[in-house]
Amino acid sequence: MATWRRDGRLTGSQRLLCAGLAGTLSLSLTAPLELASVLAQVGAVRGPGRGPGAAVLGVWRAEGPRALWKGNAVACLRLFPYSAVQLAAYRKFVVLFMDDLGHISQWSAIMAGSLAGMVSTIVMYPTDLIKTRLIVQNMLEPSYRGVLHAFSTVYQQEGFLALYRGLSLTVLGALPFSAGSLLVYMNLEKIWNGPRDRFSLLQNFANVCLAAAVTQTLSFPFDTVKRKMQAHSPYLPHCGGVDVHFSGAMDCFRKIVKAQGVLGLWNGLAASLLKIVPYFGVMFGTFEFCKRICLYQNGYIVSPLSYKLTPGVDQSLKPQELRELKKFLKSGKLKSRKPTEWN
Repeated sequence: MATWRRDGRLTGSQRLLCAGLAGTLSLSLTAPLELASVLAQVGAVRGPGRGPGAAVLGVWRAEGPRALWKGNAVACLRLFPYSAVQLAAYRKFVVLFMDDLGHISQWSAIMAGSLAGMVSTIVMYPTDLIKTRLIVQNMLEPSYRGVLHAFSTVYQQEGFLALYRGLSLTVLGALPFSAGSLLVYMNLEKIWNGPRDRFSLLQNFANVCLAAAVTQTLSFPFDTVKRKMQAHSPYLPHCGGVDVHFSGAMDCFRKIVKAQGVLGLWNGLAASLLKIVPYFGVMFGTFEFCKRICLYQNGYIVSPLSYKLTPGVDQSLKPQELRELKKFLKSGKLKSRKPTEWN
């Protein structure tokens, strides 16, 4: 589900830069909650205090405050290539789903977005596995010294296919994820009692958070099994901290339900849901601020601190068109000045 309307006053590289910076900051600020969620999914958090706060505090005491950001570096590094692949795939799917008149339905647009997300997830999947491995290891006795060392170690010890362990769960989890997105989208007008094109920025923010909560809840069992499969390795201490022994994805589902009950598939959901509002709040705020800087640089607004439009500037022009117009007007003024100078 789209979080922002495409603004033609930004170039493609500017949109990608704004989204990348916004994603990096939001990921970094919510990294401790992501860590708590992954550890709970893997099963590394045991004992009476198993909530997000207890998990974060336990890692802080055992490994130090820096450990709360384990795996965040690779999560941030994958943002730009992930976004680039997603955008390229989305454009291809939009063209594929267009009718003869060049129009695309809302359902087709949602499908295009879901399929593009799946393509980018598959392409960048090894980075997600490495992030999980870095999170579950103990920083005081690390098995991997960094991102590149983790890649090479997993490849050498476990083979190339180990980098894609659990990928099938990502594909299967995309089905309830897409269904949740569609469910929320179809009921937005009923929730707000108004048309979608008149939603305020705050309403759109609430829509994104609601969609994220619903989709994460529906697809979380698949994500839990995926995390266990990513973390599990005979070359790691305690097999990566995984709390069940399994031979495959279906066996992992059965072992979790047998040992912990059905709700065991949703271990870590609380931390994941707590992350939604600050994550998207920081993302929205950072994206809008970066967007204002770019609009000011392109000449559409008078200051990066507000959205006050520059007088006399046609806001429908694209950046390249506006630059060419300014050059044309500037050259016209210079030509008109030359005769007066000779006189």
